[in-house]
Amino acid sequence: MKTNADGGGCFPTGRHYPAIAHLLRAEAIGLAEEFGVDHSVADLSVVAIDTETTGKDPSVDRIVEVACVIWRGSDVHARQSWLVDPERPIPDEARAVHGISDDDVRGKPRFSEIVPELLEALRDAVPLAYNAEFDRSFIMAELGRAGVGPLGAPPAARRSVEWLDPLVWARELQKQERSKALSDVCSRLDIRLEQAHRATQDAEAALRVHRTFLDEPRVPKRYGAFIQEQRRLARSHEEERRHWRRGTKSGSIPGSTGE
Repeated sequence: MKTNADGGGCFPTGRHYPAIAHLLRAEAIGLAEEFGVDHSVADLSVVAIDTETTGKDPSVDRIVEVACVIWRGSDVHARQSWLVDPERPIPDEARAVHGISDDDVRGKPRFSEIVPELLEALRDAVPLAYNAEFDRSFIMAELGRAGVGPLGAPPAARRSVEWLDPLVWARELQKQERSKALSDVCSRLDIRLEQAHRATQDAEAALRVHRTFLDEPRVPKRYGAFIQEQRRLARSHEEERRHWRRGTKSGSIPGSTGE
């Protein structure tokens, strides 16, 4: 087994891991321009984002809570969260998940009113979320409704920037485990998670999962390699899920993805 004696092991350079060597030619894809391809992932400024919503469809559903947990240096730098008036009733099934009621958001600001503070919290940091496409799609939809354009936008508001997603790594590093739910991953890693499905707690837990996974030797240590490997893994996992769904429809017994 290759050691890290060469200054970071196989992943940071790709020299000793053929599966990602070809990706190094495209390291700039998905990166926030504030940080170079060789920037240490452990030293990135990161903003972990979590949203609670009225449903699952960002085209019609709205955010009721959003939180940002900012990591700089070696620990959490700041935590900010906002309850948001979604300008529509919160369905019972959504309330059953996050516990936020119409009374909780009555009199709270609309999303457009928190945009200046939110953009400031997102500035100069790489975005992170657990199951990032969900939170990203809602953030982008709400910013679009608020008229926020790409000019001068922070990394989380740019469509070109890939979000860090600990779920992708949980599916790979804990692939033998049945559940990849944030609460179960935290339990296996001895990370404390109180009040699951509230934005601040979920955001910080996702951030700490990410930080713990960085200690794994299979995880790239440089920003460019990390993002490209995350993209490769996400594509691979999606293909596995498509194969599983096809096998289920045909009546065969496929291997479970553990999801």
